[in-house]
Amino acid sequence: MVTQNKSVNLMTEGSIYSKIIKFAIPIFIGQLFQQLYNTVDSLIVGNMIGRTALAAVSSTGTLVFLVIGFFFGFSIGAGIVISKYIGAKDDEKTTMSVHTAVAMGIILSALITFLGVCFSPFMLRLIDTPGDVFSEASAYLRVYFAGCTGLIMYNTLVGILQASGDSKHPLMYLIISSVTNVFLDVFFIGVFKMGVEGAALATILSQFLSMFLSLRRLMKSDEVIKIELKKVRLHAPIVREIIKFGLPTALQNCIIDVANILIQSYVNSFGSLAMAGIGAYVKVEGFAFLPVTSFSLAMSTYISQNLGAGKKDRMRKGIAFGLLCTVILIELIGVVIFIAAPSLISAFNSEPEVVYYGVMRARVTALFFFLMGFSNVTASIMRGVGKPIIPTVVMLVCWCAVRVLVFTTIGQVYHDIRLTCWIYPITWGLSTIVYIICLVRLRVKKTI
Repeated sequence: MVTQNKSVNLMTEGSIYSKIIKFAIPIFIGQLFQQLYNTVDSLIVGNMIGRTALAAVSSTGTLVFLVIGFFFGFSIGAGIVISKYIGAKDDEKTTMSVHTAVAMGIILSALITFLGVCFSPFMLRLIDTPGDVFSEASAYLRVYFAGCTGLIMYNTLVGILQASGDSKHPLMYLIISSVTNVFLDVFFIGVFKMGVEGAALATILSQFLSMFLSLRRLMKSDEVIKIELKKVRLHAPIVREIIKFGLPTALQNCIIDVANILIQSYVNSFGSLAMAGIGAYVKVEGFAFLPVTSFSLAMSTYISQNLGAGKKDRMRKGIAFGLLCTVILIELIGVVIFIAAPSLISAFNSEPEVVYYGVMRARVTALFFFLMGFSNVTASIMRGVGKPIIPTVVMLVCWCAVRVLVFTTIGQVYHDIRLTCWIYPITWGLSTIVYIICLVRLRVKKTI
């Protein structure tokens, strides 16, 4: 049954630029707060516990992204499906999609908790984690995975809110969560001397807080996205749709992270100083991803709603605007990071060797951020127009196969840390070339 959706923010009407910007800005601010509290985690760990603790927490990032990133793909798939039915003004299927997404989130949370807690030491051994870092890294990972339900369900619930065009409430909840995390970090690490376990516990408690706030909002809503616990169950047709859009994205995330784990293993071979320096840079680099994440999420919702409403001309104008904004913003951030790299890295740990490794990575990659931004937003565009396989294949070849090939061949005879720096702009450039060709072909076929 097709009816008029109630009170959702339809992006199929009104000013294109205003709709995208107003939707993207709260996401940007929210991601900024999230990145800030992730960075504060590392600042507190690096300065209050020490270099090995910073290396331990930093080196676990690729493993966390590998396991959790795979399941996040299904959240993105659910958001695309919900956005499509909202754009088509089909309340019945929108409601089914919302409750199916919640059910899938619960199931996936249980699975990832089990896998993460049981296999944390095994995963750390796979990436050759040094002995002086292993114990702290293992402790951090196990606590983090034990409470990952908060993170997974938060992303599922926020995906539902954003699919309806609501990016303001997720922002509010993320700010509350971020501030809470900082206070808990200081409390657990500074007062109770809990070490890296305290940092992990602070993170998961703050994520549970944001999850409960999001759930409360959706349960009290009078809109079509309202959650009723008695309706939470899997609807087979919706599950198939979510898998159609989500599985390629999940595989894409997994593929990229597998390659990054190989790179992290290579970094680990240079010792804890290199791990700490590169890890500090990765935290800084996270800020460059903010406009990418913001416009990627905005474009997925915008494109899905307009595709569902059959407004392709409006969709095309939004795509051009989203790409332009992303490329300009991320390159400006890259220039700032290139210039300020020594000060930014030393804020985490002032040991000269740590700063050296972090600055080296920044000076190689920062000016090429526009390539990374273009590739990521174009991947979201492909998913939004119903072509999720394209970004999966592109990332498999350009970002995974090439990186793996380089480190299993050149990396074995040329043991140089700079290889881990240059591999990123090279593979970003390859994917950008392929995506431009794909966009041209889709335009010729009038798919976009």
